[in-house]
This record gives sequence, structure tokens and C-alpha cells, in this order.
Amino acid sequence: MTDPAPQREAILTALERLLAWPEISRSPQLGRFLGYIVQRTLEGSEQSIKAYSIAVDVFGRTADFDPQADPIVRVQARRLRGLLDEYYRGPGMGEAMQIHLPVGRYVPEFAAVPEPGEVEAGVEVEQDTRARKPAWPGAWSFSASWFALAMIALGLAMAAYAMTAWRPNGLSQTGALQRPTITIVEFQNLATAMTPQVAGLAIELVTDLEQFGSIGVRYGGGGEANVAVAGLPTSDFVLTGIVRPDGPVVQYSAILTDSVSGAVVWNHTIAVPTSEAAGPDVLDKVSKSLSLVLGSPRGPLHVAARQLLASSAPLDGQINLYLCRVLFDLYRETGSASEAARADACYRALPETDRDSAAVLAATASLLAEQGSVEGGSDVPAGRFRMASANLERAIGLDPISGFVWEQQARLHEAEGQPALARADFSSSVQLNPASVDALAAYARLLAFGGNLAEAEAMALDAARGSPNPPAWYEGVPALLALRDGDFARAIGYAELYAQADRELGPILAIMAAQRSGESDVVNRYLPQVLDVAAFRAKGVLPRLRERIGDDGLMDSIRNALVQAGVPPTALIRSF
Repeated sequence: MTDPAPQREAILTALERLLAWPEISRSPQLGRFLGYIVQRTLEGSEQSIKAYSIAVDVFGRTADFDPQADPIVRVQARRLRGLLDEYYRGPGMGEAMQIHLPVGRYVPEFAAVPEPGEVEAGVEVEQDTRARKPAWPGAWSFSASWFALAMIALGLAMAAYAMTAWRPNGLSQTGALQRPTITIVEFQNLATAMTPQVAGLAIELVTDLEQFGSIGVRYGGGGEANVAVAGLPTSDFVLTGIVRPDGPVVQYSAILTDSVSGAVVWNHTIAVPTSEAAGPDVLDKVSKSLSLVLGSPRGPLHVAARQLLASSAPLDGQINLYLCRVLFDLYRETGSASEAARADACYRALPETDRDSAAVLAATASLLAEQGSVEGGSDVPAGRFRMASANLERAIGLDPISGFVWEQQARLHEAEGQPALARADFSSSVQLNPASVDALAAYARLLAFGGNLAEAEAMALDAARGSPNPPAWYEGVPALLALRDGDFARAIGYAELYAQADRELGPILAIMAAQRSGESDVVNRYLPQVLDVAAFRAKGVLPRLRERIGDDGLMDSIRNALVQAGVPPTALIRSF
């Protein structure tokens, strides 16, 4: 790290550039946070940069602030860290002085980046490597000795499990199914010959999972001695795990146990190259990978609620915020009017205090904008959008660090045909909650259809391959990626899945892939579906698609594919 004293002017100049960057300037809180930690460091007061001082001095928290109960500093630090990395991978790539925020710390680091040829000339300057993304194995791997290791971790989980109260899983005293709660215990390090990063993984997981309003999360302590936390509240589940070397990789193995039965309900192993397991950002990566599953609406924590809602059992007396959110997530999966109606009815049955919460205002705004739901809503799109926008403005005012709220705002702007605003809102959403698979998939789709397929790739694959049972609408970007890579058989498969959710673009992507692979039967199957789309018949195929697609190259490919398939030229440009 560069000594800040001799480089004060360069650092202040770097700070000014960051504060002027739109991604930071539009968030006054993040700007104050960055300015605060940089100024304190330049003053030589690094030791005073703590979560408590940041919360009080920057975010206006009161003197009784508890960093364990209120995650605002951890959340905003992660958001700021991501923006700094994004800036220096993009508009600030060539800047000579860079400011970074290391994982797990609030004290910034300053890196002087050499001009081309400086290193060869003998100038020794520390180089920053954060922008280089290591290649991680794409698949979860399980070793032959998994069962024995699971027994070890299960024994550790029982210590945490013994701290919980015995009661029917997830039920309140009234019998209503409540949001699941999970206690996270530090993973056990079984390595002896090397030192992978382990300590603090539970804190990273707590920070990640706290961003999901549908999960209650508690830190269970632990570490090498598996220290119990006195007075730990009741939890439905306990998450613990082990970390051990396995040849060229280090295995991070997580085990989720049911606190009532003691049964293992889920396990997951992530293989990390040994050279990366000691790196400063490995815990953040492992935590995100696990949170993509645990935080997913289709993850193991929500099985009971989804089973209840899939049954014909009446919900009388059981309606609450959690079940309404699960219904909303089911609507997100299918986009169906019937699921929207169920979620809408659930939200309207809540007490008024719950209906005025940020999450409910945001969800009902989305239902209103997308389906015309919510009692009193207008049937005219412009009127619905105005009402939805007003609700979202209230929601953001109530909870400005909710990734879920920003996601709904992004979807509204996308529906209004404002992709630049939608992109900014999606960026805020995934910065606040980088493991929200719905937000990642929706943001990736916006980017890909807007001509930024390369930027969309990592997010799309995180959502579609890193989470369980992805819905059909996640598969649009993977279809485009397969087309780009010339893997036409896979592109057809993804496009056929996507066609279940998107009757406009899904069949067209299938036709494009089928033409390139010579699968005429696929073209014959989907071409009538394209010509039967009501919006295409009303406006013409290309005018309608232009409302959704900002990528000229993709539009040209679609035009050529449809002409080759035999679509009448007039149908491409006008109603038919």
C-alpha cells in the first residue's frame, strides 16, 4: 500500500474524481462514506475508523448504535467496495492513483499504478490486482470422503443446534408459518499444512443473508473452539461447515441442519484453487456462492412455505408478510396473472402497518405496474406507472438500502422504456444484495438486450447456474451466450426454456439457433408462434422488438433470421 503522506494531493485528486463519478455522486451516503474514510486516513487517524464511528458520523445513527444488530456499515462498505472496483476496471482504469477498500476492513488502501515502462525502468510501485477476476470452478464438487466429513461437521452443528429451542419448525404461537431463521456458526479449519481463509466466513454469510427480508439471520460464534453464544435466540436452522485441503484445491463444505429434527437438509461444497484460498477476497466469494442458494426463493430455507402454498390448504389466519413475499416470489417465477392475483390478495389482507412497509410498497408497486393489480389501480399503463412510482418513492424513503426495493424500481423504469435509469437502479440493487438471483437475472437480461452481453455474462450465469431450479425467464441470456459461442444445440435448449416465459423473444432465439444448426423442425415449430403474438400483429415484429432491444446487432440478426425463415417483409415492419 502506498504511504498516504507524500501522495496526499494525488489521493485527494483521485477522491474528487470518484466523487464526481455518477455511480457514486448520485448516492450522497456513499460519497460521505468514501470521503470520511479517506480524510481520516490522510489525517493519520486510521485507528478511529470503526463501524461505530462510521455509523454515527456518516450515517447519522444514534450513540446506542449496535453494529451486530444494524448492518448498515457492512452493507454500504460492500456496496462502496464494489463500485471502487468497477470504477478502476472501467472509467478509472488508467488513473495513476487508485483508492480501494479491502475486504473485511474500513480503512482504505491507496495504490500508485505505474505508467507503462516504469517498472522496467526500475521504479518499484505496488501494483493493484483487484480487477483481475480469478477463474473459479464452475461446478460444485463433492469428494469421495464427503460422508465422513459430513459427520464431523454434523457434530459441530449439534453444538449450535443444542442452543436452540425445540418447537415446530417456523411456526409462531398462533400456528402461522413465519419467515425461516438461521444461525450461522463459524466453519472449522481442518488444514494443517497451509492456511486457507476461514475465520470470518460466518460473519460474511450473516452480512450477505441479512439482505434478504424473507430470512432471519443470527451469528452463532464458533471458530476453532466452537464457542457457543450465551442466550442465542431460537432458530429453525443451523449452518456450519468445514474447510479442508484436497489436492490442488481447498474444499469449503457447508451443512444446513434442521434444529428440530437434527437432520441434514442441505449440503454444498465449493472447490477453491489452493493458491486463491489464502487470498483476501476468498471469503466474500465463498459467501456469495452459498448465499445464491440459501437466499434463493427456491432454496432450502423456503421449502415449507412453498409446500404450504402449493397445497389446497386455506390460509385463513396464516397470512403474514413472509407468506405474501413467497407468493410474490412465485409470481416472479412465472409472471402469471393468477399468481399476481394471489400475491395481491395476500398483501391487501395484511394489517395497515405492514402494508405501509417498504417491502410491501415495492412489491405492490410492481404488481400494479406489471399486471394492473392492487385495488384502486388504473387500467391505463401511464396511470399505473404514476401510482407505482409514487409507492416506490415512499419505499425508497423508508428503506434506502433495500436491494429488493431498488430492484422493483429498476423493473418499473424498464417497463417505462427508460433503460438508463433501470440500469442505475439494478446496479444499486445488486450492490446492496449481490446474491439476489432475481435481481441478477433481470439486470443481466437488461444489459444483454441493450448490447452489453459480455457485461451481463457473469451475472446471468450466477443466477441461472448458481441457484437451484432457475425459472424459465433466467434462460434468455444463456441462450444469447450460447449463440455467441456457436453452441447452437445448447442455444436451442435454452431458447426453448426461455420461450415458456417470453412468447416474443424465446421463439425467435430458438429459430435463430435452429437455422444455424440446420434444425428445420425447430424453425417450423416456432415460426407459427412468432406470427401469432398479439403485439407483433398489432405493431409489426421489428417495431415491437425495438421497444425491448437496444442492440442494433441483435436486431439485425433477428431481421435476417426471420426473413430467412419466410416471414413476410410487411409483417416485419407493420401490423398484419
